[in-house]
Amino acid sequence: MRFSFDCVFYYVTDVDRAIQFYSEVLGMSLTGRDSVARFDIDGVPFELVPAPAGEKPTGTGNGRICLKVDDIDQAVRELHERGVGTGEIEEVGTGMYAFLEDPDGNEICLWQDR
Repeated sequence: MRFSFDCVFYYVTDVDRAIQFYSEVLGMSLTGRDSVARFDIDGVPFELVPAPAGEKPTGTGNGRICLKVDDIDQAVRELHERGVGTGEIEEVGTGMYAFLEDPDGNEICLWQDR
């Protein structure tokens, strides 16, 4: 058996709403759209996939995307100006991080190296 990488994806309840969040709020470029919405994050395929019928994504799993930023204070400030709440900026050994959620509760981490 051989495996190859395909993509990272989040389930969403409303693909159009999610596209608006990821493109207009986070500034990602939509690269394709059919039954799923496709983005490219520094060469990593990222997709928004409709949640299975009748199911709501919980966002409680351990997987998440982590977006590197040059200035986490500025990134958090700009998100707040766009009406997006974030957690507090936390410092850890090699950098700083803050979390936010997309409209379906999928967790996104912002990361800044020191």
